[in-house]
Amino acid sequence: MRAFIFLAALLCGLQAFAANHCDLSEPTRYVDVGEVRLAYQSIGSERDPALLLVMGLGGQLIHWPDEVVERLCQQGFRVVRFDNRDVGLSTWRRPAPSINLPYEVLRYRLGLSLGAPYHLRDMAGDALGLMDRLGVDNFHVLGASMGGMIAQHLADLAPQRVLSLTLVMTSSGAQGLPAPSDALVALLARREAGSREAALQQQADLLAALGSPSVHDDRALLLHQAEQAYDRAFNPEGVQRQLLAILAESSRVELLNRLNVPTLVVHGTADPLLPVMHGVHVAAHIKGSELKLIPGLAHRFQDAFKEPLLAAVLPHLAAHRGDLGLARL
Repeated sequence: MRAFIFLAALLCGLQAFAANHCDLSEPTRYVDVGEVRLAYQSIGSERDPALLLVMGLGGQLIHWPDEVVERLCQQGFRVVRFDNRDVGLSTWRRPAPSINLPYEVLRYRLGLSLGAPYHLRDMAGDALGLMDRLGVDNFHVLGASMGGMIAQHLADLAPQRVLSLTLVMTSSGAQGLPAPSDALVALLARREAGSREAALQQQADLLAALGSPSVHDDRALLLHQAEQAYDRAFNPEGVQRQLLAILAESSRVELLNRLNVPTLVVHGTADPLLPVMHGVHVAAHIKGSELKLIPGLAHRFQDAFKEPLLAAVLPHLAAHRGDLGLARL
């Protein structure tokens, strides 16, 4: 009986400790990785297994919902989120490469090679360099959208270091998969705005278009989210370069076929940007992977789907964390 009481007290103490050390107000820090200076935030104990979050096109580290990050941390993970090169507070140490996006998009539509200034594999190298600078040898990876594409390369670059892979609303990049509508692609590529107000309206339009048809979006909330991102950092040219890196990428099917990392693929049935067959195709080409489809989920972390997403992701992470949850004892 005493042993039971002690164990119960210990577990309660661990839960309380987890809640206390998951401080979302941790400052943004910076590391130099090659020619890029990356902005990142590390939340949780350095003694816990690390979970690297990789965001999608144009997304900043703040686009990982705080409540989701906190829940992941409370499960006993050190959560590292960062700004990919060319967005947020991450900057170039040298002048950023210039591009002519309309010209390159025309080449893409004609089936010609693109002159992308960098590629998704380079962005995976950034993420790997960040973990090197943090002194983290092994870690879990969770990538969303373009971040899931980067995560695929990361697991291929360092398979011995990636403990588990979680791919959310992403794609293999294979030919023949369903494409988004031209209207949505136009919204995604539209980055010219003559004023702050125009930029906020454009971003709110995009967020609405990426949302689930089963959820009513409050326009004021969308504008507030757009305002938070704009006021932290606004770099439309950087987003265009990221888009070009995606367009320049060939199919990753061969890469996926050689992955041997515990993998969970999560996709929504209402995704307007990467329709559900993109997720099905990714899972079909990763040996031993698990596929979870979430009804109604589109291409955003909307409040209505945070719990279903966590319900899908947390068991996978728990099954592969490797320390039985006792890392901080």
